[in-house]
Amino acid sequence: MQPTRNDASRSPATVDRRGLLQQFGGGVGMLGAASILGAAQPTMASQQNLLSMPHFPARAKRVIHLFMNGGPYQGDLFDPKPALEKYAGSRPPGADLVTERPTGGLMPSPFKFRPRGESGVQVSDLLPQLSQHIDDICVLNSMHADNPNHGPALLQMNNGTIIPTRPSMGAWFLYGLGTENQNLPGYVVLCPGRPVRFSILWNSAFLPSKYQGTYINHSTVNPEKMLPHLSNTQWDHATQRGQLDLLQQLNKDHVAARGGDSVLNARIEAMETAYRMQFEASETFDLARETKQTREAYGSGHFANGCLLARRMVERGVRFVQVYYGSGQPWDTHSKHNETVPKLCQQIDQPIAALMTDLKQRGLLEDTLVVWGGEFGRTPTSESGTGRDHNHHGFSMWMAGGGVKGGMTYGQTDEFGFKAVENKMHVHDLHATMLHLLGLDHERLTYRHAGRDFRLTDVHGRVVSEIIS
Repeated sequence: MQPTRNDASRSPATVDRRGLLQQFGGGVGMLGAASILGAAQPTMASQQNLLSMPHFPARAKRVIHLFMNGGPYQGDLFDPKPALEKYAGSRPPGADLVTERPTGGLMPSPFKFRPRGESGVQVSDLLPQLSQHIDDICVLNSMHADNPNHGPALLQMNNGTIIPTRPSMGAWFLYGLGTENQNLPGYVVLCPGRPVRFSILWNSAFLPSKYQGTYINHSTVNPEKMLPHLSNTQWDHATQRGQLDLLQQLNKDHVAARGGDSVLNARIEAMETAYRMQFEASETFDLARETKQTREAYGSGHFANGCLLARRMVERGVRFVQVYYGSGQPWDTHSKHNETVPKLCQQIDQPIAALMTDLKQRGLLEDTLVVWGGEFGRTPTSESGTGRDHNHHGFSMWMAGGGVKGGMTYGQTDEFGFKAVENKMHVHDLHATMLHLLGLDHERLTYRHAGRDFRLTDVHGRVVSEIIS
C-alpha cells in the first residue's frame, strides 16, 4: 500500500515557529520542532492509506536489534573451523577471497567451542552465559552482504541498500505497523556516542519523517541528561496544553493554506508526542526504578544499560529498539584481535543473557524478536599478523523469540569460514524474514517515490521459512 500522494515540497513559513516554540513550549516544544521523535499514529496512518495492521497474523510485535558495530568474527563465537589449525599460516584455494585490505595466511581462533543446551549447538567459551540460552536461539551461519566497507555495509544492514538515500528498516516497520504507545517514540536508537554514518542509519528518507528513529545517547543513565529539555518546569501541564493547542492550530492553518505539507504534519505530530512524553518517558528511562537484583543481573556498562533500557521500552510498546555496542566501530579488530575480542565478549555476555532471561520471565520473548550481529564478519586470514579484515562473504548472526525456531543453526560457510556456501542468507533475506515475523509481506510493503515503488528488500529477498517455528 502506498500513500495517495508524496509531496516533499515545502513552502516558506510565514510564522516563526522556532521563536514561538522557544517562548511558549520550552524544551519539549523544541524537541518536537526538531522532528526527532518518530511516532506513528494509527489514525493518521489510516488517513494516509498506510497499513494499520499486519498483512497476516504476526509472530512478533516488536524487535530488539543488538548491533555489534564494527563486525565480530564468526569463527570466534558461533562457527568453529578446525581446518584453520591444519592450514594455519597458509593460503590454500578458497582462502584467497578479496576483502577490503590485503590479508595473509589463515589464522586459527584460540578460543574453544563446545556443544551447549539440549540442542548441542556449538558456542564459544567466550559466551558462557549467553550459551545457556542457545535452545532459544537460531544461529545464522551463512549470512552474506555486498560490500566489505563499513559505510556501505552499515547502510545495507540498516537500510537495505548501500545507497544513502533509503529509509531505515525501523522506519519501514513503523510505516507498516504504527506504534503501540502514543506517549513514546515508536523507534529508538541507543548508542553511547556516534556510530559510523550516524543518523542516516535510522533516517526515514522519503518516508514521512514521523517514522525516523529517535537517537538517544545513553552514556549517562540520568533520564534528564538522556532526554534533555523534555520537561518544562516553568509552566504546569494545563498551561502547556493550551499553548500547544494554539501553536498546533496556527500550524494547521499554515498547512491548509498551502495545500498540505507532509514534513510540517510530521512536526505537528512530533510536538504532540513530545508533550505526552513528559508523563511517561522520564519513568521509562529511569533505571533506578529497577530492583537491585535486576540491575545486578544485567551487569554494568553502557551495553548492559542499553539492554535493560530496551526491555523497559519494548514492554511499554516501543516497536523497534536498536542497541549499538558503542561509539565508532568497537568490533573492528584490524590489530590485536585475540586480545580485544575477550574484552568485547565479556561486555555483551552477561547483559544479553539477562535480557533473554528477563524477556522470557515476563512473557515477552514469544512475541519479541531479538536480532544480534554486525554489518559483516571478519576474515579467517590474518591482517598484519594480529588482526582480521572485514568479511562480507560469510558471517554469523542470530535471532531469537518472535516465532523463530530455537536450538538450531541455519546455513554453513566453507571449511575455513570465509564464504557462505550452504543455505546462503543475504541481508535482503534477513529483512524479508524479519518483516514476515512482524506480519508484513516484504513485497507488498512498498512506498511510491520518484515514479517507482520502493521497499526495504529492494528487488530481492526471500522469507527463510526453515527457521520459523
